[in-house]
Amino acid sequence: MSIRDWPEGERPREKLLARGAGALSNAELLAIFLRTGVKGKSALDLAHDMLACHGGLRALLTADEEGFTAMPGLGRAKYVQLQAVLELARRHLQAGLEERTAITSPAMTREFLRARLRDLPHEVFCCLYLDTRHRVLGFEELFRGTIDGASVHAREVVKRALAKNAAALIFAHNHPSGVAEPSDADRRLTRRLVDALSLVDVRVLDHFVVGDGVPVSFAERGLL
Repeated sequence: MSIRDWPEGERPREKLLARGAGALSNAELLAIFLRTGVKGKSALDLAHDMLACHGGLRALLTADEEGFTAMPGLGRAKYVQLQAVLELARRHLQAGLEERTAITSPAMTREFLRARLRDLPHEVFCCLYLDTRHRVLGFEELFRGTIDGASVHAREVVKRALAKNAAALIFAHNHPSGVAEPSDADRRLTRRLVDALSLVDVRVLDHFVVGDGVPVSFAERGLL
Protein backbone atom coordinates (compact mmCIF):
# COMPACT_ATOMS: atom_id res chain seq x y z
CA MET A 1 0.00 0.00 0.00
CA SER A 2 1.28 3.47 -0.91
CA ILE A 3 1.86 5.95 1.92
CA ARG A 4 -0.76 8.26 0.42
CA ASP A 5 -3.34 5.53 1.05
CA TRP A 6 -2.56 5.47 4.79
CA PRO A 7 -4.73 7.31 7.33
CA GLU A 8 -3.65 10.95 7.33
CA GLY A 9 -2.43 10.87 10.95
CA GLU A 10 0.01 8.06 10.14
CA ARG A 11 1.67 9.62 7.09
CA PRO A 12 5.14 10.94 8.00
CA ARG A 13 4.69 14.40 6.49
CA GLU A 14 1.28 15.00 8.01
CA LYS A 15 2.46 13.58 11.33
CA LEU A 16 5.41 15.98 11.37
CA LEU A 17 3.18 18.97 10.66
CA ALA A 18 0.70 17.97 13.33
CA ARG A 19 3.04 16.81 16.09
CA GLY A 20 6.51 18.14 15.24
CA ALA A 21 9.63 16.40 13.91
CA GLY A 22 10.50 15.00 17.34
CA ALA A 23 7.45 12.74 17.23
CA LEU A 24 8.75 10.84 14.18
CA SER A 25 10.90 7.72 14.21
CA ASN A 26 14.22 7.57 12.38
CA ALA A 27 12.55 5.63 9.58
CA GLU A 28 9.76 8.19 9.23
CA LEU A 29 12.24 11.07 9.03
CA LEU A 30 14.23 9.19 6.40
CA ALA A 31 11.03 8.51 4.45
CA ILE A 32 10.38 12.26 4.23
CA PHE A 33 13.94 12.78 3.01
CA LEU A 34 13.56 10.00 0.39
CA ARG A 35 10.15 11.28 -0.79
CA THR A 36 9.52 8.17 -2.91
CA GLY A 37 10.17 4.47 -2.61
CA VAL A 38 11.07 1.86 -5.21
CA LYS A 39 9.01 -0.74 -7.00
CA GLY A 40 7.14 -2.81 -4.42
CA LYS A 41 8.30 -0.63 -1.48
CA SER A 42 7.07 2.63 -0.04
CA ALA A 43 9.50 5.32 1.08
CA LEU A 44 8.99 4.14 4.66
CA ASP A 45 9.72 0.52 3.73
CA LEU A 46 12.89 1.63 1.99
CA ALA A 47 13.88 3.71 5.02
CA HIS A 48 13.48 0.69 7.32
CA ASP A 49 15.61 -1.39 4.93
CA MET A 50 18.31 1.29 4.89
CA LEU A 51 18.54 1.39 8.67
CA ALA A 52 18.64 -2.39 8.90
CA CYS A 53 21.24 -2.71 6.16
CA HIS A 54 23.62 -0.19 7.77
CA GLY A 55 22.95 -1.23 11.35
CA GLY A 56 21.45 2.04 12.54
CA LEU A 57 21.13 5.75 11.82
CA ARG A 58 24.68 6.83 12.64
CA ALA A 59 26.26 4.23 10.37
CA LEU A 60 23.86 5.19 7.58
CA LEU A 61 24.60 8.91 7.87
CA THR A 62 28.37 8.35 7.89
CA ALA A 63 28.42 5.82 5.03
CA ASP A 64 30.59 6.70 2.06
CA GLU A 65 29.14 7.07 -1.43
CA GLU A 66 29.80 3.46 -2.39
CA GLY A 67 28.17 2.09 0.72
CA PHE A 68 25.17 4.41 0.54
CA THR A 69 24.40 3.80 -3.12
CA ALA A 70 24.78 0.02 -2.91
CA MET A 71 21.05 -0.31 -2.11
CA PRO A 72 18.68 -0.18 -5.12
CA GLY A 73 16.89 3.15 -5.39
CA LEU A 74 19.68 5.16 -3.78
CA GLY A 75 21.86 6.89 -6.33
CA ARG A 76 24.47 9.61 -6.28
CA ALA A 77 21.84 12.38 -6.24
CA LYS A 78 20.38 11.12 -2.95
CA TYR A 79 23.87 10.75 -1.48
CA VAL A 80 24.70 14.36 -2.42
CA GLN A 81 21.40 15.59 -0.93
CA LEU A 82 22.10 13.78 2.33
CA GLN A 83 25.60 15.26 2.61
CA ALA A 84 24.15 18.72 2.02
CA VAL A 85 21.57 18.20 4.78
CA LEU A 86 24.24 17.02 7.22
CA GLU A 87 26.46 20.01 6.47
CA LEU A 88 23.53 22.39 6.95
CA ALA A 89 22.93 20.83 10.37
CA ARG A 90 26.58 21.35 11.32
CA ARG A 91 26.52 24.95 10.17
CA HIS A 92 23.29 25.56 12.06
CA LEU A 93 24.98 24.41 15.26
CA GLN A 94 28.00 26.58 14.55
CA ALA A 95 25.83 29.62 13.86
CA GLY A 96 24.01 29.06 17.13
CA LEU A 97 27.32 28.89 18.97
CA GLU A 98 28.62 32.05 17.35
CA GLU A 99 25.45 33.99 18.12
CA ARG A 100 25.81 33.53 21.86
CA THR A 101 27.03 36.49 23.86
CA ALA A 102 29.76 34.52 25.61
CA ILE A 103 30.93 31.01 26.39
CA THR A 104 30.62 30.51 30.13
CA SER A 105 30.93 26.72 30.57
CA PRO A 106 32.33 23.65 28.76
CA ALA A 107 28.79 22.37 28.21
CA MET A 108 28.04 25.23 25.79
CA THR A 109 30.44 23.89 23.14
CA ARG A 110 29.94 20.13 23.48
CA GLU A 111 26.98 19.70 21.14
CA PHE A 112 28.64 21.64 18.36
CA LEU A 113 31.96 19.82 18.67
CA ARG A 114 30.34 16.38 18.70
CA ALA A 115 28.37 17.16 15.53
CA ARG A 116 31.41 18.62 13.83
CA LEU A 117 34.11 16.11 14.74
CA ARG A 118 32.73 12.82 16.04
CA ASP A 119 32.27 10.92 12.78
CA LEU A 120 35.35 12.05 10.87
CA PRO A 121 37.52 9.11 9.71
CA HIS A 122 40.75 11.06 10.31
CA GLU A 123 42.02 13.10 13.22
CA VAL A 124 41.69 16.88 13.07
CA PHE A 125 42.80 19.62 15.46
CA CYS A 126 40.59 22.71 15.69
CA CYS A 127 40.49 26.06 17.45
CA LEU A 128 37.60 28.13 18.72
CA TYR A 129 38.74 31.77 18.90
CA LEU A 130 37.31 34.04 21.61
CA ASP A 131 37.56 37.73 22.45
CA THR A 132 38.25 39.24 25.88
CA ARG A 133 34.62 38.64 26.93
CA HIS A 134 34.75 35.04 25.64
CA ARG A 135 32.50 35.79 22.68
CA VAL A 136 33.15 33.61 19.65
CA LEU A 137 35.28 35.14 16.89
CA GLY A 138 35.41 32.01 14.76
CA PHE A 139 36.06 28.29 14.51
CA GLU A 140 38.81 26.81 12.38
CA GLU A 141 40.30 23.42 11.52
CA LEU A 142 44.05 23.91 11.74
CA PHE A 143 45.61 20.48 11.25
CA ARG A 144 44.45 17.24 9.69
CA GLY A 145 46.01 13.82 10.12
CA THR A 146 45.37 10.14 9.54
CA ILE A 147 43.38 7.75 11.69
CA ASP A 148 46.37 7.69 14.07
CA GLY A 149 46.98 11.38 14.69
CA ALA A 150 47.63 14.92 13.49
CA SER A 151 50.85 16.92 13.66
CA VAL A 152 50.14 20.16 15.52
CA HIS A 153 52.62 23.02 15.32
CA ALA A 154 52.58 25.55 18.17
CA ARG A 155 54.01 28.28 15.97
CA GLU A 156 51.04 28.06 13.57
CA VAL A 157 48.54 28.08 16.43
CA VAL A 158 50.09 31.26 17.84
CA LYS A 159 50.13 32.82 14.37
CA ARG A 160 46.42 32.12 13.79
CA ALA A 161 45.45 33.35 17.27
CA LEU A 162 47.18 36.66 16.63
CA ALA A 163 45.64 36.96 13.17
CA LYS A 164 42.17 36.49 14.70
CA ASN A 165 43.02 38.99 17.47
CA ALA A 166 41.90 36.33 19.95
CA ALA A 167 42.24 36.79 23.68
CA ALA A 168 41.44 33.17 24.46
CA LEU A 169 41.17 29.81 22.72
CA ILE A 170 39.40 26.51 23.11
CA PHE A 171 41.07 23.56 21.41
CA ALA A 172 39.33 20.44 20.15
CA HIS A 173 40.41 17.29 18.39
CA ASN A 174 38.78 13.96 17.68
CA HIS A 175 39.81 10.37 18.25
CA PRO A 176 38.57 8.30 15.27
CA SER A 177 38.92 5.19 17.46
CA GLY A 178 35.91 6.48 19.40
CA VAL A 179 37.75 6.55 22.75
CA ALA A 180 37.74 10.13 24.03
CA GLU A 181 40.19 9.58 26.89
CA PRO A 182 43.09 12.07 26.58
CA SER A 183 46.40 10.41 25.80
CA ASP A 184 49.78 11.34 27.28
CA ALA A 185 50.60 12.92 23.91
CA ASP A 186 47.40 15.03 24.12
CA ARG A 187 48.45 16.28 27.55
CA ARG A 188 51.99 17.13 26.46
CA LEU A 189 50.70 18.94 23.37
CA THR A 190 48.22 20.97 25.40
CA ARG A 191 50.90 22.02 27.88
CA ARG A 192 53.20 23.05 25.02
CA LEU A 193 50.47 25.14 23.41
CA VAL A 194 49.49 26.76 26.71
CA ASP A 195 53.12 27.76 27.31
CA ALA A 196 53.56 29.14 23.78
CA LEU A 197 50.34 31.15 23.85
CA SER A 198 51.05 32.59 27.29
CA LEU A 199 54.02 34.42 25.75
CA VAL A 200 51.57 36.46 23.64
CA ASP A 201 48.95 36.82 26.41
CA VAL A 202 46.42 34.42 24.87
CA ARG A 203 44.68 32.13 27.39
CA VAL A 204 43.71 28.53 26.70
CA LEU A 205 40.33 27.95 28.35
CA ASP A 206 39.85 24.30 27.46
CA HIS A 207 40.75 21.39 25.21
CA PHE A 208 38.06 18.91 24.22
CA VAL A 209 38.66 15.37 23.01
CA VAL A 210 35.75 14.09 20.91
CA GLY A 211 34.92 10.39 20.64
CA ASP A 212 31.80 8.25 20.69
CA GLY A 213 30.51 9.45 24.04
CA VAL A 214 30.49 12.82 25.76
CA PRO A 215 33.50 14.94 24.72
CA VAL A 216 36.11 15.07 27.47
CA SER A 217 37.01 18.52 28.81
CA PHE A 218 40.58 19.13 30.00
CA ALA A 219 39.31 21.98 32.18
CA GLU A 220 36.78 19.76 33.94
CA ARG A 221 39.45 17.11 34.46
CA GLY A 222 41.85 19.66 35.97
CA LEU A 223 44.36 19.10 33.17
CA LEU A 224 44.93 22.76 32.29
